Amino acid sequence: MKILRFITVCAAVSLATLTAGFAQDVQTDFDHQANFAQYKTYSWQEIKPGASLWDSRIKSAVNAQLEAKGLAQVAGGGDIAIVAIKTSQTMRTLQTFYDGFGGGWRWRGFGESTTTEQDYQEGTLVIDLYDGKTKQLIWRGSTESALSDKAEKNEKNLDKGVNKMFKNFPPASGKR
Repeated sequence: MKILRFITVCAAVSLATLTAGFAQDVQTDFDHQANFAQYKTYSWQEIKPGASLWDSRIKSAVNAQLEAKGLAQVAGGGDIAIVAIKTSQTMRTLQTFYDGFGGGWRWRGFGESTTTEQDYQEGTLVIDLYDGKTKQLIWRGSTESALSDKAEKNEKNLDKGVNKMFKNFPPASGKR
């Protein structure tokens, strides 16, 4: 019974660690000297690399957030110019499971451990907002999360990440 409980605890700890590793990481930064109150319109410059099904999904998610904040999209020459950069890379995690025999510093026995590798795709999206006149970077947001093999789940994570990214936009500090 102790062995089963030990294996269950190890599996739960490993699952919690693995889940934390796949959690979405969102970060933002901005130019503290920028006057965000002056920006009323925005236009898209580009999404790098372009020409994928995700381009329109990214634009839709960002457009929804900016429009909710009172900014209007224009075809070109907006107060804010947007550039999005998307990447993905294969990441590897190692999971070690112990059989419950041996190990520890008090009791040594004939225990075994098994380590397995698990590869997963991690996607990163960076949204840069530039002042349309000066071409200076005024705001940057990024989100990273594990990618699923299900497009619906990835789209849901995209919306969630972009929502978190723009939660405190325009920044509270800075010129008004």
